[in-house]
Amino acid sequence: MMASGDPPQRSAAHPNEAPAGLSLVATPIGNLGDLSPRALAVLGGVDAVLCEDTRVTGQLLARHGMSVPLLPLHDHNEAEMVPRLLDRLRAGERLALVSDAGTPLVSDPGYRLVRAAIEAGLPITAIPGPNAAVMALTLSGLPPNPFLFQGFLPPKAGPRAAAIGRLRAAERAGLSATIVFFEAPHRLAETLAALAEGLGPDRPAAVARELTKRFEEVRRGSLAALAAHYATAEARGEICIVVGPAPEETTAEADLDSQLRAALQGASLRDAAAMVATATGLPRKQVYARALELSRES
Repeated sequence: MMASGDPPQRSAAHPNEAPAGLSLVATPIGNLGDLSPRALAVLGGVDAVLCEDTRVTGQLLARHGMSVPLLPLHDHNEAEMVPRLLDRLRAGERLALVSDAGTPLVSDPGYRLVRAAIEAGLPITAIPGPNAAVMALTLSGLPPNPFLFQGFLPPKAGPRAAAIGRLRAAERAGLSATIVFFEAPHRLAETLAALAEGLGPDRPAAVARELTKRFEEVRRGSLAALAAHYATAEARGEICIVVGPAPEETTAEADLDSQLRAALQGASLRDAAAMVATATGLPRKQVYARALELSRES
């Protein structure tokens, strides 16, 4: 690894192949053989590489015989670093942004830099490659279109339950998508239990871990079954949770809510519930209970 002030030693195999401006370069999520030839060419031709952890990126570059200046860029210093990096880009330097693993900006730092570079009219390109969320989605056996990437849920129980509640509310309003989460091994069981409680125990789901590595595993089942399994089974490595779309009855709930909201605009709660129950054929008690929930939410 070189200090950030040293002149870069470009890869002899790929001299000056980095494009102008800022390059967002995807790196392996486990299998080091997944670093593409194009990514190697760009990393070997930039003036500096911006990275979360210089030790991790330094090891990756050293494995490929590269010695390039490394600059730390993470959540704690990004706001401070952005003006300096924009100055370097304006001066004509070629910079690459990587995360410790996977595609930059996806649950990783870099958004503020990219946003600022766009606003400054500076050139940006992306070098595609490994992405754990997309790989987990394709291996899950769940509908891939559309999908929603949620990233990490809050680690504490209260905020986590609130976040899951917002997702459930969106589904009641008509959202129908497969949802992808990241999670840490020590929180996997409790997160699966929270998802089962908030989204429904029978929701189809998959847990993908150690992707691209020797002990890669994808376990599929209901949220309740997966929560029960990982309550006693130790999980290791980086983990993705994939949850299938809400069942059709959730769409029916969305239709019910829409009719109730419209009816409540010009009628009392009791009369609105009676009208909607007659129109839908649903039990009056069920419709009234939902109307009461909606009135409290508003």
